[in-house]
Amino acid sequence: MIISSDAPLAREKLAAMPVQALAFVGDAVYSLLVREYLAEAHPDRRNLHNLSVAEVNCRAQSEAAQLLLPLLSEEETAVYKRGRNNTASTPPKKAEVTDYRRATGVEALFGWLYLAGKGERINELFSAVRETLIQ
Repeated sequence: MIISSDAPLAREKLAAMPVQALAFVGDAVYSLLVREYLAEAHPDRRNLHNLSVAEVNCRAQSEAAQLLLPLLSEEETAVYKRGRNNTASTPPKKAEVTDYRRATGVEALFGWLYLAGKGERINELFSAVRETLIQ
């Protein structure tokens, strides 16, 4: 799986970018990685959407956060925490607040990595998630 941004943003632009924007991009990146993996690896191709929904949600991304935290650099951890601590949006009705915040942290991290042009690092982190959590 290769994900990379052709034109990484400057550090100053990334630092000034609202966390909601990072999470917005990161949600798309994470979802694409899950979908690509499922399309390649899962034998039941008729049920890909349901399998994807099971992996791209607050609970699953919260589990991914717990797995990823020990693997993150200080800078990556700061981005994750910036996303996790964002209180600008409210969780969906059926989501736990803690899960929602951790998921937003993961999405912000993946968005930041993508916009920084760190495709190889995205693939490393997603590989750890895929090997441990994704069925």
